[in-house]
Amino acid sequence: MTDSWAAFGADLHIEPVGAGVRSGLVNALRDAVRGGRLAPGTRLPSSRALATDLGVARNTVADAYAELVAEGWLTARQGSGTSVARRAVPPRPATRPVRSRQERRPVHNLMPGSPDLSAFPRAEWLKASRRALTAAPDEAFGYADPQGRIELRTVLADYLARARGVHADPGRIVICSGFVHGLTLLGSVLRRHRVREVAVESYGLDIHRNLLAEAGLRTPCLPVDGSGARTGALGGMRGVGAVLMTPAHQFPTGVPLHPDRRAAAIDWARSGTGLILEDDYDGEFRYDRQPVGALQGLDPERVVYLGTSSKSLAPGLRLAWMVLPQRLVGEVREAGNGAGGMSGTLDQLTLAEFMRSGAYDRHVRSVRLRYRRRRDQLVAALAERAPECRVSGIAAGLHAVLRLPEGTEQSVVRAAAWQGLALERLSRFRHREAEPVRDGLVIGYGSPSESGWAGALDALCRVLP
Repeated sequence: MTDSWAAFGADLHIEPVGAGVRSGLVNALRDAVRGGRLAPGTRLPSSRALATDLGVARNTVADAYAELVAEGWLTARQGSGTSVARRAVPPRPATRPVRSRQERRPVHNLMPGSPDLSAFPRAEWLKASRRALTAAPDEAFGYADPQGRIELRTVLADYLARARGVHADPGRIVICSGFVHGLTLLGSVLRRHRVREVAVESYGLDIHRNLLAEAGLRTPCLPVDGSGARTGALGGMRGVGAVLMTPAHQFPTGVPLHPDRRAAAIDWARSGTGLILEDDYDGEFRYDRQPVGALQGLDPERVVYLGTSSKSLAPGLRLAWMVLPQRLVGEVREAGNGAGGMSGTLDQLTLAEFMRSGAYDRHVRSVRLRYRRRRDQLVAALAERAPECRVSGIAAGLHAVLRLPEGTEQSVVRAAAWQGLALERLSRFRHREAEPVRDGLVIGYGSPSESGWAGALDALCRVLP
C-alpha cells in the first residue's frame, strides 16, 4: 500500500490507517468523516473513478464504501451515488494537534488557472524523456543557451504555425520558465526603449500588472466589454508604448477579440512604435467555434507572442516561449543571459521529443474532450439548480464566468468557504481604474481531478443563490 492517499474524490489528503488496501481505505475514509474533513452531505466519487485515481481494483473501493455504509458513515442511493451521512459527529477534544498546511486545503478546488493535474501524461512523458536523454548530445549538459534549446525551438516553430497561425522560425523563439519570466524580460527591454506605460485590460491578473509596475512601467487601463478590449481607445492613450492583451480568449471574461478590434490594435501598433504583447494562455482549447488564430499572424514585427505549457500540460514544468520581432531577439537574449530562471535543458529536450512524436497532439485532443464534457455538465447543472446565475465565456478555455444576482457575490464566497470550496470572485481581477460590473464568479472547471469533479460541481450548486 502506498504511503499516502494523495487525493480521492474531494482532493483531500488522506493518511492510510491499518494493513491491507481495503482496510486502509476504510480507515482513512472513516477518519476523514469523523474528523470533519469530509462534511456531511459531501458527494464521493464513483468507485470506478476513485479506483482509477488510487490505482486499485474497483471492487476494493466498492467493498470499502459498502462497509462504511453499513456502519452509518456513508449513505448510498440508486442514481444519487455515495455521500457522507448526515449524522452527529462527536465533539473534538479540547486539545487538538496542530493540523498540517496540507490538511487545511479546501476540500474542493474550482480556482481558475490550472488544468487537471491528474491528467498529466506520465507514461508518455517518461518515454519521451528516455528517448530525449538517450539522444542528447554531450554539450546539452553544459551551460544553457539563454534562448533555449534549438531542438525545442525548431519543433515549436512548426507546431505554432500549424496550430495557432504564428509566423515563427527557431531564431525568433526564446524559451522561458513561465509567462511571468517572459514578461519580466520584456519589461526590462521595454524600459531600455524608453517605454513608460504599458496598457493592460481592465480585467486581468494583478500579478502581471504588479510585475510591470516593478519594472518601472505604468499600467493604464484599457476597457473590456462583450467584444473584448476596446483597442480603438489606444490611439488616445498618450504615453502608451505597448499593450498586454489576451485576444483569443480574454481573461477572465472569456470573450474573443472582435475582428474589427484586432485590426484596430494592429493599426495602432503600425502607426508608431507600439508593441502588442499577446498572451495566448489557453489557445489549444476551443469547443464551439473555429480556433481564433494568433494576433501575431497579422504582423510578426509588431506583436510578441507568448505561449505556455501550463494549461495544456502542467504549470510545474516551467516551460513557456516567446516569438519575438526580429529586432528584439538580441535584446531579450541579453536580458535573459545570467538572469536565472531558465528552464532545465532536459525538460526542454523532453518537451521537444514529446511534441515531435505526436504525443502532445494526442494529449491535447484527449483533455479537450474531457474539459468540454465538464463544461457541458457545468452548464446543465446551473440551468437546473441555479437558473438565476447566467454563465458566459464558455466557448473556449478552462474556466467560465457566472453572473450572480446583484449584491450576492460576497455571501456566495463566504458560503463556499464554509463548504470547503475554493473559488474566485470576478471583482478580484478588476483593475483599480476599471468600472465595476455585475457580481460574478470565475469558475475553473479544469482544476479538479476526474474523481473530484462531481463533488466540486455539487458543492458549487449548493452555495449559489
